[in-house]
Amino acid sequence: MQGREQRHVSPHDLGPFSPDTIYHGDALALLPLLRGGSIDLIVTDPPFAIDFRARKMNYNRTGSRVIEGYREIPAGEYGAFTSRWISEAFRVLSPTGSLYVFSGWNRLKEVLCSLDEAGFSTINHLIWKYQFGVFTRRKYVTSHYHILFAVKDPGHYTFHKVEHYPEDVWVINREYWKGKKKTPTKLPPQLVRKILSFSSSPGDLVLDPFLGSGTVAAVSQEMGRRFLGFEVVDEYYRFALQRLEEGQSLPGQGRGSTDGRTKKR
Repeated sequence: MQGREQRHVSPHDLGPFSPDTIYHGDALALLPLLRGGSIDLIVTDPPFAIDFRARKMNYNRTGSRVIEGYREIPAGEYGAFTSRWISEAFRVLSPTGSLYVFSGWNRLKEVLCSLDEAGFSTINHLIWKYQFGVFTRRKYVTSHYHILFAVKDPGHYTFHKVEHYPEDVWVINREYWKGKKKTPTKLPPQLVRKILSFSSSPGDLVLDPFLGSGTVAAVSQEMGRRFLGFEVVDEYYRFALQRLEEGQSLPGQGRGSTDGRTKKR
């Protein structure tokens, strides 16, 4: 693993990892190396075990601009996969740590069961409603994702009531990023900002073990949080790395080997 010299000494003991760094590697291999109790917040959008054709013109996007490499988990392995990473997530979270995990409706049962089995307490079941979905002929168009908000200790966790009446349905549009390269599944920065505002404080360490395009790391950096990310797909890892190193602007602003690259704050 390689990393650049850090500007600050982190109060978090991450074992072989460095804060404000993203690593190219499989989350199932890297999570067990991470020191227990070292993470304040996990925000992640893992594979959904669906037949997702990343190169197609999903959501009216131009296929040639969608980065190849998307890896899915076979449906028959999804339960075991989910149980493994969620169990590790529970271990690495601090005693007051929280987890936000995204899920499609088709595999929601496995996620909910894995959260219970790992020892999490589910605080909220949020719905992210976006503005469009994949066209269908014989069923309703899916235009939402589920977000499970779970904690280690239901009596002690971070929650800043940044809105007077925070509801559990969030209407936030997907991004087009017209004319730019993109990964096939990318979280809007506005959505991640909202999660971090409610469930983290400046200086907290935020982990995304399925980093994808790097939005969680980029928004954490933007908001004064420390970050750590794992991404198994080399093309996505390099995309996220370039995004951090170039300080790529985000809308609304004023995911093998274990080589790491650091973006200093």
